Amino acid sequence: MDSLKAEKIESQSLPSQEPTKGGGTTFFRTCFNGLNTLSGVGILSIPFALSEGGWLSLILLFQLALLCWYTGLLLQRCMDGNPGIKSYPDIGEAAYGQKGRVAISIFMYLELYLVAVEFLILEGDNLNQLFPSMGFNMAGLKVGGKQCFVLLTALVILPTTWLKSLGLLAYVSAGGVFASLFLVACVFWIGAVDGVGFHEGDVFLNFRGLPTAVSLYLFCYCGHAVFPTLCNSMKDRSKFSKVLLICFVASTITYGSMAVLGYLMFGQNLKSQVTLNLPVRKISSRIAIYITIINPLTKYAIIITPIAAAIEDTRPFRNSRRTVSIFVRTLIVISTIIVALAIPFFSYLMALVGASLSVTVSVLLPCLFYLKINVAARRFGFELVLIVAIMVIGSFVGVVGMYTSVKQIVRQF
Repeated sequence: MDSLKAEKIESQSLPSQEPTKGGGTTFFRTCFNGLNTLSGVGILSIPFALSEGGWLSLILLFQLALLCWYTGLLLQRCMDGNPGIKSYPDIGEAAYGQKGRVAISIFMYLELYLVAVEFLILEGDNLNQLFPSMGFNMAGLKVGGKQCFVLLTALVILPTTWLKSLGLLAYVSAGGVFASLFLVACVFWIGAVDGVGFHEGDVFLNFRGLPTAVSLYLFCYCGHAVFPTLCNSMKDRSKFSKVLLICFVASTITYGSMAVLGYLMFGQNLKSQVTLNLPVRKISSRIAIYITIINPLTKYAIIITPIAAAIEDTRPFRNSRRTVSIFVRTLIVISTIIVALAIPFFSYLMALVGASLSVTVSVLLPCLFYLKINVAARRFGFELVLIVAIMVIGSFVGVVGMYTSVKQIVRQF
């Protein structure tokens, strides 16, 4: 903490953020990491979200993409004024001191943690669809198919979490990006060639389903917790705004395509994950499900990296050996397994994360931190009006979405 404060004092004499020379992640590798962060499990739930809200809710998807892109830029602007800022908690501390750091750490790490849990739930659901009779007995305890696959998935993912370099993780992320694109292509093939067709989806607008739809849409763009880490990893931080633009445009095209295809194919019969609607006997469906299974394997590590890095940076673990880092990351994986087995409701948990944590981390806190750090932004003008409007919209979406999600989860028990 003392070294961080020293860096901030020294940085006050620097007029602007200069490009980082030497080591660091390249522009294209950062794009892959950013795309992999945004194109997550939301791609599976986006058709269900559209079925909940109706066709007009697509407008909200594009508006939320634009809103989250702008708040991502606000985070970069907070970092540009102080080269000593290297992570989201650093931004919170620069704005509101230690209280700001603690607040953003709680929301950010909880959000990332629950996203990692979602990955394991997703794997259990889809593998169980392919192999419904899987299961085993252990010490007199019967382990069902979903639980068994959650455990097996965690074992496969575990080695990827031991990678600490974002440059190395970029290769894993590239696989995740191409897997998402291939998944959309497979779903299109199933509808166009394998006989499912595009004859459903006749609801224009459903007001009752809008809170769930908006919460799920927002969950798709909840990469802000990772953005500062990605920005700081770049060789040239000044190019991060271009990275954000590419990532949001590409991911929105992917999300929009999947939403339209899934809703036209299955309409109001859509399940929480579009892969659960696919006819399993078709080869193309099996390929799509296999891709879905591979996708989280490429994303889990980059999602938990900020959590692990924060733990490893605390005083007891600082300057520790590599084995301690592996131990910490292994414990994180084990804990997500336990939560995934305890709370198996994919879509409603995702909506709850989107309505509560994603709204806070991706919408409200970037605005609050930027206004606190940038004095000029607090002067009355277009920028201030825009930021206040974003905060009002975000607060409304969060409250309504959280109430709806909690009510739906309670009904499941």
